[in-house]
Amino acid sequence: MIRLPFPQPPQRILLVRLSHLGDVCHGLAVFHGLRRAFPEARVWWAMQPEFAGLVEGLPGLAGVLPFERGGGWRAWPRLRRAMRACRFDLAVDAQGNWKSGVATYLSGAPIRLGFARADWRERSAARTMTHHALAAHGEHALHRAQALLDRLQPGLPLEFGLPLLPAEREEARVWWQTQGLEGPGHVLHLGVERDPRSWPTERFGALAQRLLAQGESVLLLSGPGEAEGGAQLERELPPHPRLVHCVGQRGLRELAARLAVASERGFRLVACDSGPSHVAAAVGLGVDLLAGPTDPRRTGPWPIEASSTEDPVHRVLWDGPGARMLDLEVERVAAWLGHAEPRGA
Repeated sequence: MIRLPFPQPPQRILLVRLSHLGDVCHGLAVFHGLRRAFPEARVWWAMQPEFAGLVEGLPGLAGVLPFERGGGWRAWPRLRRAMRACRFDLAVDAQGNWKSGVATYLSGAPIRLGFARADWRERSAARTMTHHALAAHGEHALHRAQALLDRLQPGLPLEFGLPLLPAEREEARVWWQTQGLEGPGHVLHLGVERDPRSWPTERFGALAQRLLAQGESVLLLSGPGEAEGGAQLERELPPHPRLVHCVGQRGLRELAARLAVASERGFRLVACDSGPSHVAAAVGLGVDLLAGPTDPRRTGPWPIEASSTEDPVHRVLWDGPGARMLDLEVERVAAWLGHAEPRGA
């Protein structure tokens, strides 16, 4: 591998991964790699402000440069001014589309590194880079992240994870204690209605009742985008001592800490292809993913399920390309969670 032509190690680095929540989680691996490769450098991250809370307090992060997507064309000159003021030596595009490519180009960094041309979502945007990684050795987003790191420093390990402060974990432990839930159990994260990747809200409710009948504890979790469905289930499901509703939860760091402590208490997450499934994976909570129509080999929780693994951290229920979430019945999901079906069936 030919090393990048750094006359001296870069001191000011920009990471571009603007959105969405799951993509920002994948960007953590690139951030950790940059910190390991250039420990004396300061690293900034350009992203949409609604996701910035996830990386607040991240060790080694010099700051977040917000891209106000909702601000229309005015967002671009604001971002450009903020980036140019930092005088970056190196910019790394870890997203691979026109939006991220333009942002990286506008940074003014003399060295702009992106994915291999074949790995870009919008390949024509690859021309905004000065250098490219080699093609990734797998389909997953983190395989592309590894290819970027190998271009910077061959053999650089892939570190995927979200560090949490001790105070954040302790606050989450107190919250769990007040809920009175003990494992084994599942956190059920509701999907966004009318999203083809989501499972219907009423089926999550039926699944919760089945799990309770099997002696498990259940936390029904919804964020702001799923709050209506969460409130609906809170009204409709009969009270149960092992059932807790957390409706409209806000705060990405708070979410991450509560999911991390869920693992400590013997819980797993049941979710569709969504940002919280990647947050869970980043803090070590096992994910049981209900997948479709997106391909979990590309977007599933990391590390992806491997057939050679006896007891994978994450499991995927997927019927292959073209799978429809509406075809996934409650009885099948409940049996799968109870290990009555083969892994990944």
